[in-house]
Amino acid sequence: MGFDDQRFLEVFNQLEHRIETVYGIPVRITDVPHPFTGDLDGAEIHVDYDEDPETALFILVHLFGHTVQWNLSERAREIGLAVFDLEPTEENLAELKVYEVQACQYSMQLMHDAGIRDFDQWLSDFAACDFAYLKHFYLTREKRAFRSFWEANSPLIKPLALPEFQPRKLISRWNGIVV
Repeated sequence: MGFDDQRFLEVFNQLEHRIETVYGIPVRITDVPHPFTGDLDGAEIHVDYDEDPETALFILVHLFGHTVQWNLSERAREIGLAVFDLEPTEENLAELKVYEVQACQYSMQLMHDAGIRDFDQWLSDFAACDFAYLKHFYLTREKRAFRSFWEANSPLIKPLALPEFQPRKLISRWNGIVV
């Protein structure tokens, strides 16, 4: 599975084009305020210009998944914008996990629809790492190195059919929601 930067860039460019042309969602490579790596508003996706190709690809596909969710569900937007209490409940964390997994299921479907099928394990591992990082952050408020949560060969994410949706701006400003 050892992809190089060139392969990550190739897939990023292919999926960026698909997101913009098939779904009408502009992708902006821009300065996203530190410490955030990406952002969305329901109609656009922003990826920080300073990310390496692998991380940028995950941000792109993951925020696409959240964009789908946000355009279909008010509750998904609430979860995405929530800042959990210092002591989040098990129910909060369980709902967050469902939200994050579903976004990655949409990400997987996006890749499959584009004919990209050699990234399934990569996306599954990245998604597992991302949730472990988020859970640790919400439980401790400590930002450890993202890759310290990496475990290879996570259970494969199953793609979820992309429902029809109309991208629309749902929040009025860029809030830096991706921790």
